[in-house]
Amino acid sequence: MRIDVFRPAQLTEAHLADWRALERLDRRPNPFLAPEYAQAVGSVRDDAHVAVIDGGRGFFPFEKRGPIGLPIGSVLSDLQGMAAEPGLVVPPRDLLRACDLKVWAFDHLDPAQFVQSQKELHPSPVIDLTGGYDLYAKGLAERSNKIYKSTLKKERRLAREVGEVRFELDSPDRAALRTLQRWKSAQYRRTGRPDRFAEPWVVAVTERLHDVRTPVFTGTLGLLYAGDTLIAGNFGVRTETTIIAWFPVYDPAFAFYSPGLIHRLRLCRAVAEAGVTLMDLGRGEKGYKDSLKTGDHLVAEGRLARPSVAAARHWLVHEPRRRAVNLVLSTPVLYGAADRAARWAAARRGATPASAD
Repeated sequence: MRIDVFRPAQLTEAHLADWRALERLDRRPNPFLAPEYAQAVGSVRDDAHVAVIDGGRGFFPFEKRGPIGLPIGSVLSDLQGMAAEPGLVVPPRDLLRACDLKVWAFDHLDPAQFVQSQKELHPSPVIDLTGGYDLYAKGLAERSNKIYKSTLKKERRLAREVGEVRFELDSPDRAALRTLQRWKSAQYRRTGRPDRFAEPWVVAVTERLHDVRTPVFTGTLGLLYAGDTLIAGNFGVRTETTIIAWFPVYDPAFAFYSPGLIHRLRLCRAVAEAGVTLMDLGRGEKGYKDSLKTGDHLVAEGRLARPSVAAARHWLVHEPRRRAVNLVLSTPVLYGAADRAARWAAARRGATPASAD
């Protein structure tokens, strides 16, 4: 098996065509395994690489930090792995050797890949839009009638008291994107989470993806307005059939109207009309996700490794923390306590108030 490693910008048009063809074979095309995403990350990060397997039978995008590898754009990637022909088997040690890695760690892997290297499976909530928005809305009303009716009622009140409610999918408005970035940064600080938009490369990647408009991949900026006032938004990425609802946020001044829920239902309707059949809400315990989801897909956590001192050191440093984090996330009492502690610490630091997801 031949494995060649390139920087994303070095991929040829033939490589890109082969990669996109593989994506179309997947019933759940993964925006984070699309060449457009790899190229956007590669344009701002020197550690971004792509392994091309057997001339185009598979593509494995990754970050290389010395002997340790991560999924490409790791802190942003909600779905990880490689794009490959059905049934293609790539021996992990051969892949790592070709990539000059001792370890490749993952936490949102497609569970059909590298099965022997997985440690745990985690649910990732999704919204199935296969039957269209009306069918989804009917099911939501049956499952969570109070939330559904309350959201529609608040949307009508928002229209009366602030202005006509309208939704724009795929907005080209760069100023609006930057407003959402500021709101999201404030939210991260308020809740004691790491601020992704404090990283210049994250800002640069989202802005580059915002410019991508192809038949198979789009950087989606969905905006909710009341009159001329921007109320809520989300920046995400989508393929022909799958959308990642990446950075949802709203203006906390309008929290009374539940703008996050109004926005999510409007987004579901718009993308369903555009042909999307699956919205991935991302791994994580969030009350609104449980209210809106139709089910869960599983993602895997673990690592590929070659026997080495570097691999042993990586395990000793990261394994205890991984277990502790997963224990907290899977235990409601511990998660609640950790969340309150993070918010308290953020408040003590004088963080700017911000919205919730």
